[in-house]
Amino acid sequence: MSQASGKELNFRQSVDLMFNRAASFTDISPKLIEKIRVCNATYTVRFGVKLRGEVHTFTGYRSVHSEHKEPVKGGIRYSLDVNQDEVEALAALMTYKSALVEVPYGGSKGGLCINPKDWNEEELERITRRFTFELARRDLIHPSLNVPAPDMGTGEREMAWMMDEYRRLNNTNIDAIACVTGKPVHLGGIEGRVEATGRGVQYALQEFFRHDDDKKKAGFRGNLEGKKIIVQGLGNVGYHAAKFLSEEDGAKIIAVSERAGVVRNEKGINIEKLYQHIRSGEDLDKFEGGKVSDPDPEAICAACDILIPAALEGVIHMNNAHNVKAKLIIEAANGPVTAKADKILRDKGVFIIPDMYANAGGVTVSYFEWVKNIGHIRFGRLQRRNQEAKQRLLIEALQAKDIKFSKKFKQEYIDGASELDLVRAGLDDTMRSAYSNIKGALEENPELEDMRTAAFYVAISDIALHYQSIGL
Repeated sequence: MSQASGKELNFRQSVDLMFNRAASFTDISPKLIEKIRVCNATYTVRFGVKLRGEVHTFTGYRSVHSEHKEPVKGGIRYSLDVNQDEVEALAALMTYKSALVEVPYGGSKGGLCINPKDWNEEELERITRRFTFELARRDLIHPSLNVPAPDMGTGEREMAWMMDEYRRLNNTNIDAIACVTGKPVHLGGIEGRVEATGRGVQYALQEFFRHDDDKKKAGFRGNLEGKKIIVQGLGNVGYHAAKFLSEEDGAKIIAVSERAGVVRNEKGINIEKLYQHIRSGEDLDKFEGGKVSDPDPEAICAACDILIPAALEGVIHMNNAHNVKAKLIIEAANGPVTAKADKILRDKGVFIIPDMYANAGGVTVSYFEWVKNIGHIRFGRLQRRNQEAKQRLLIEALQAKDIKFSKKFKQEYIDGASELDLVRAGLDDTMRSAYSNIKGALEENPELEDMRTAAFYVAISDIALHYQSIGL
């Protein structure tokens, strides 16, 4: 029976199958491979909150996949679909993702079974604070042990509530604000965190287009300019990726598939206008920047150059993978392609940039935020003006020799790097280095064949080396 036949695998099974495929190419002992693969612990918490005159019971999870490095890191999502298998699969991906991009974290993930839209802001705050208390009493939120971040259904607001509740419970801990990342900047967050995952997708694609051999495999020439892109999901990640790719790289977003419907425009959709229209609460069919149709899961199968699934896991599966016409898929979401669909797509020659690399921008910039919090100083504060002064001296010395510069060039050259500049530069460097490591693994081990297997191979090798070095 072929891998693409039979019953579809669930998310956790897909992650394990992809892991096992890569592990088969290593010379690591089977016992150590099993230790790396399994989830260390999953905690289920159930708590009551009195709301609207009644006690409502909520169920939450926090999964710790690997503590080979601490703290462990991973988001918390609010969704009615949250379950143990999902958080364990996502925690595993966090472990592998952090190892791949050389961020010193183990992997964790959490979730609360709740539809945020069912509750008003005050109620959500009370629920979040109680959830935080339940996590904190078990050290499942802690700046040295377990550091959550935003995920689907959560954002800066929820992270601010969690941080404040943890700080109240631990008011003598000087590093308390480092207990979560993804906070508002004025509460210890970092510039560029909100855009980080989408920006990382952009940097990953830019790096892909720097490699002629990979472009040739996928059937591309040139750069991103004019490439036709379909985006599935215009949440935080999909919005920022689409915005940056269209506004900065000249790509054309020809379709956006959302829960409320599909927007198409072969000339390119104005992503900012579409995003603001969706946020305004107006009906999608009133958007004037493209043709709007009813929701259609098959919209992602339309002809395009690049497909960016940026919503839920498993949207490309064994039943629709044969219909995908994109030359390249970059996984902005976690696990959007099932293991069996992955096999189908590889056999078709579709080039896939995997999630554990493509959406690593979030954990990378979360790491920068955590370092900022532990250091108690924003990036650039000590050196920015010194850098400006030296660059101004150089410009003035050259101008004294009658060398002319435009006002715009002088301003851009002289200005010292801001925190946002440094965050973006650090993220770009991280994405380039990780891509290089994946390419290096493929060159040394051609049998790995594809980027996903190579990415798992790099991550597994790194984790195994760490375990072996500490005597496990």
